[in-house]
Amino acid sequence: MKMQAVRYHGPKRPFVLEQVPLPGPGPGEVRVRIEAAGICRTELHFESGLLNLGVAPITMGHEIAGTIDAVGTGVEGRREGDRVIVYYYAGCGECTWCERGEENLCDALRAEYGFINDGGYAEAIVVPERNAVPLPPDLPFEQAAPIGCGVTTAIHAANLARVSPGEVAVIYGVGSVGFGLIQVARLRGARVIAIGRSPAKLAKARELGAEEVVDAAATGDVAAAVRDLTGGRGADVVFELVATRETMLPASRMLAKRGRLVFIGYSEDRFEVHPIDLVIREAVVTASVGNTLAELHEAVKMVSDGQVKTVVDRTLPLERWSEGLDAVRRNQAVGRVVLLPRR
Repeated sequence: MKMQAVRYHGPKRPFVLEQVPLPGPGPGEVRVRIEAAGICRTELHFESGLLNLGVAPITMGHEIAGTIDAVGTGVEGRREGDRVIVYYYAGCGECTWCERGEENLCDALRAEYGFINDGGYAEAIVVPERNAVPLPPDLPFEQAAPIGCGVTTAIHAANLARVSPGEVAVIYGVGSVGFGLIQVARLRGARVIAIGRSPAKLAKARELGAEEVVDAAATGDVAAAVRDLTGGRGADVVFELVATRETMLPASRMLAKRGRLVFIGYSEDRFEVHPIDLVIREAVVTASVGNTLAELHEAVKMVSDGQVKTVVDRTLPLERWSEGLDAVRRNQAVGRVVLLPRR
C-alpha cells in the first residue's frame, strides 16, 4: 500500500509530494495515522541548507498528532484507536543523557522524526510505543499538534532559564514558540515583554499575556526600549528566537545583572559580543534545544487544563503544504500552519 508524503531530498532542493510505502509497525512499535502536523520554521532551515543533517530523502515534519491504527508485537494493552501526539526523539537509552531523561541531548539517537527519520507530513508514521503520548478526547488534533514543539520547546527553555516569580522575561520573536513562552513565563510569575515586527503577532502576544510589547520595526533601539520599560534595570532573561545580526546584539545589551540570554532560534549570522559586556554584568549566554519526554507529558496536561493555548493560524490539506510553507516563509502566519493529511 502507498501513502502521500512531503519529502526532503537534500539542501537547497525543493520538497516534493510523493507516493511512498505505507509503513508497518515492528516489535514494540505503533503506527499512527496522522490527523494533524504543524509546519515549523525548522523546515525552512532544511530547505535553505542552514540545517543539513546529512540524511535524505526523508519525510518532513516533527509536530505530529493522530490515532494509533496498528501495533507491533510486544505492545501491551489495547492501544489501537488511542489518540496520541508523537515525541520526536528516540534516544539510545544507554548514554548519560538518556539515563537522565534528556533524550534531546542523546549521544547516539536511534531516531529523530522529521530530522533524520521520516516525520509527520504524511498519512502515517511508525514510532516506538513510548513515543506515542496519549491525548485527551476533547483536544482537537489541529490544536494538539503544535504542542509537540511550540509548547514543549517553550517549557524546556523556561526550565533551563530558571524563570522565577517577579523576574522580567523578554520574548524576542513572537511566533509559535514565542507564544508558548509568553504563557509559560507568565505562569511562572514573570513580567513578560514581547518584541516583534508584526502588529498582528504583537496583538496576539498581548492577548496571551505579554504586559508590554515592543515593535522592532518602529523602534530604533529595542535594548533601550526594554531598559526604559524596566526602569533602567534590564531583563532577567531574554529568549532569542530570531538570532540574526539585527537581533542578537540588542538581546545581549538588554540583559540585567546576572541576566540570562537563551538562544532558541538560529540563522546564518554569527553572535559577536565583547566579553566585557558580559563580564561587568555577570551575564550568562546559553541555548535550548527540543524537549524531554516528561516535558511533552507536562505540555499536554497544561494545554488540556487550559493553562496554555496553542495558536493555529490556518489548516490546510497535505496537498497544499507549499502554500503553508510560503506563509511561514513570508511571516504571514500568526501561530502555526497545520496540515491535515487525512482530509
